[in-house]
Amino acid sequence: MSARVTIALEDLLLLKAEARGYSLLPRQPVGSLLAGRHASRLRGRGLTFEELRHYRPGDDIRLIDWKATARLRSPQVRVYTEERERPVLLVVDQRLPMFFGSRRAMKSVAAAELAALGAWRALGSGDRVGGLVFNENELVEICPHRSQTRVLRLFHEIVRLNHHLASENQASGKIMLNHALKGAFRVAKHDHLIVLISDLDGADDETQRLATGLAAHNDILVIAVYDPLGISLTGSPGMLASDRGRVWDVPDRPTFAKDFQEAFQRRLDKWKDIFRALQVPVLPISTARPAAEQVRTLLGKRPR
Repeated sequence: MSARVTIALEDLLLLKAEARGYSLLPRQPVGSLLAGRHASRLRGRGLTFEELRHYRPGDDIRLIDWKATARLRSPQVRVYTEERERPVLLVVDQRLPMFFGSRRAMKSVAAAELAALGAWRALGSGDRVGGLVFNENELVEICPHRSQTRVLRLFHEIVRLNHHLASENQASGKIMLNHALKGAFRVAKHDHLIVLISDLDGADDETQRLATGLAAHNDILVIAVYDPLGISLTGSPGMLASDRGRVWDVPDRPTFAKDFQEAFQRRLDKWKDIFRALQVPVLPISTARPAAEQVRTLLGKRPR
């Protein structure tokens, strides 16, 4: 079964009907990857100060303003209201390493589908939606806004960069994952939900530092896109393998396939541990199965 190479705008529009059965809100269904002990709960929308008033029986004592209480000589509490909308920033990777797939879809196509599912779900919840779409040559910034027009603009840029991967003029620039995270710093000052959709190719110590800074004032959700063939490699000695233009011989070593898979697993475990320490949930999504089906399994109501 060959992998789908590119995606069309119509495909992203049709995914609106699939954006159901899961939530990006703070209160998650039991069994969701974002609920309970599986990961930190999303903080959700920010709080806006509304008024200072007299303490009433039943008020949360943690909301008492002690300075105002001392000044007015009676208990005073600060009243907050939840913001009606929360900005969601989708960081969508369309670099050359994402142009790989052995079944159903390329990683770049799966990333586009996941971005559409996140955008439609967030817009349906009343949140503002924006994004950063990037490849090696471009970093397109679309500030969050609660409108379908803004979502369509985001989709157009995703499709444009997605189709660029299949063109003859392939990437030659130097924009990396860290450039996209620095862009997220410019847009998401605080109380955003940042959804990073990538295979994490090129992640390094700087990536960890940037993720730590972003997580200090925002929620981050990492969707790690992978292809089943990309986590294992088999071949006979003398065969050639290619990786982003670099060609090398398959080693004449009986344990090569096992060593390759273990090396991949060590890299994955490292970043799982890093993000876990930052209380950042990681959703692994395979190119081999429909994206919406996997998202509902990970974030929706699942049987125990």
